[in-house]
Amino acid sequence: MNTVAIVDYGMGNLRSVAKAIEHVAPQARVRVTSDPAAVAAADRVVVPGQGAMPDCMRELDARGLRPAVIAATQSKPFLGICIGLQMLFASSEEGDVAGLGVLPGRVRRFPHELMVGPDGGRLKVPHMGWNEVNRAEPHALWEGIPDGSRFYFVHSYYVEAGEPSLVAAFTVHGLPFTCAVAQDNIFAVQFHPEKSAQSGLALLGNFMRWKP
Repeated sequence: MNTVAIVDYGMGNLRSVAKAIEHVAPQARVRVTSDPAAVAAADRVVVPGQGAMPDCMRELDARGLRPAVIAATQSKPFLGICIGLQMLFASSEEGDVAGLGVLPGRVRRFPHELMVGPDGGRLKVPHMGWNEVNRAEPHALWEGIPDGSRFYFVHSYYVEAGEPSLVAAFTVHGLPFTCAVAQDNIFAVQFHPEKSAQSGLALLGNFMRWKP
């Protein structure tokens, strides 16, 4: 049986993610867990997250989940969502905190001076709502999802990848920013597929079938 662990470190939209995956993969065993052993035993791992990066990193460590999450990024299909994307990188301007350092790069706050729309109006931070996702490269998780499809975002910080090859998609909010990254068995997104209607469900379904 295909088992997926949704990592519970006290920060994230866990039940919505679980229900969405159960919907697209009804034969899979979906487990929301804070047990490092359960994460290690799963076939696939999803790390969602909401809130502030310093709180998320602290809670991840408090539950002893850091080694299990890092191991998952090295050995099995791994999906990061929102903070689950940001924590993969070396550091974040939010609280000047270190991330897991799995991928090179940093997390930056949207710069106030660039938060201007095409009409000259001010853009809001947090970036909240639906926005187009533009693919930078083909990937199995984009299968059946038209380029430029809209996904749901809620965030004030974005990833600045240290290597261009990591970028799987970008979105524009004042400036073009990386909204999805991919490397080997890792795929991670800034948007929330569990809140993104059919496009989000398609991406989750692709993840559950993905054989990197």
